[in-house]
Amino acid sequence: MLSSRAKIFTLLGTLSLSAIPVVHANNIIPAPPSVNAKAHILIDYTTGKVIAEENADSLLAPASLTKMMTSYIIGKELASGNIKNEDKVTISELAWAKNFPDSSKMFIEVGTEVSVSLLNQGIIVASGNDACVAMAEHVAGSESAFADLMNAHAEQLGMNSSYFENSHGLDSHEHKTTARDMATLAKALIRDVPEEYKLYKQKSFTYNNIKQYNRNSLLWDKSMNVDGLKTGHTSQAGYSLVTSATKGDMRLISVVMGTDSERARKVESKKLLNYGFRFFETYTPYAAGEKFVTNRVWMGDVPEVDLGILESTPITIPRGQRKNLEANFELSKQLTAPLSKGEIVGKVFLQLNGEDIAEYPLVTLQEINEGGMFSRLMDYIKLQFAN
Repeated sequence: MLSSRAKIFTLLGTLSLSAIPVVHANNIIPAPPSVNAKAHILIDYTTGKVIAEENADSLLAPASLTKMMTSYIIGKELASGNIKNEDKVTISELAWAKNFPDSSKMFIEVGTEVSVSLLNQGIIVASGNDACVAMAEHVAGSESAFADLMNAHAEQLGMNSSYFENSHGLDSHEHKTTARDMATLAKALIRDVPEEYKLYKQKSFTYNNIKQYNRNSLLWDKSMNVDGLKTGHTSQAGYSLVTSATKGDMRLISVVMGTDSERARKVESKKLLNYGFRFFETYTPYAAGEKFVTNRVWMGDVPEVDLGILESTPITIPRGQRKNLEANFELSKQLTAPLSKGEIVGKVFLQLNGEDIAEYPLVTLQEINEGGMFSRLMDYIKLQFAN
């Protein structure tokens, strides 16, 4: 088996790099900005690439960022049909607004019936702790059972450092998360429950004749296209903000935890997002099913087979570096018929300035049948000389 990329180019075919020029001089990318927070992270939503981070794995109190997980579960339950927006929820004494005198609430009253749709908005837009308890009881029967559900979803999403004890995020001894886990959750919200995520750009919400405004002040910032996500604050946690914004084909997610003020969480989040959009881009060199290279095939009814990839190849690269991308391929086996369509025969490597930045399975794009006896005999003789 050939393992060296150089051997593959020599013996089994040469890859044309006409679409990807050779390396040129590097553009200068400044270091990420200093962020005045206990922890932060900035990721590209599409690729998961971490653009900037500091203390991203430190265990911190999430405060109302917790409601993102509550919302995620509600979105999943709605999507699966287990609950409906029109369902009426009877407000229990535990979910009564008066149980949360000094914290954010939707102002729901015990014994009343409130729709899932309104409670969902109360959680996302008004950050209502009372609405969280009401929905936790509606979905799981009790808030403690709902917390178990939260932890199960966290494990499933790979939020390995998070532990939830309640549905709202008021300080609790073991109730912790990390900036990295919050970025993972934000990505899941956008990807898995798009209908739920649409609520995060809603700027205000009125219930019981009380109008409340979304605390994510970046939704009003006309210099950015922010469409979510969530603020959080307690005396223990400080001021936190998870944000997502788009620019062209790029979506970024920033997490800033433990700043000193509402203004600081906005300023530090905007600083990160501006850095990401200014100096990086999401770029897809190859689309799914696109031919990457044509290579010699032995013993077949045709002399060549097209090779490509089954998935698109989005990557995050510094702006101005597209011209420096290089690509090559490595075959894991000799291409001998018969070959089925979509058969994995090697890997595609994308490189930037000599370093591998991504790799993808290389597959056959057509089915290749065995050739006739004479052509197979001729190929067998040629292979003996080639080897």
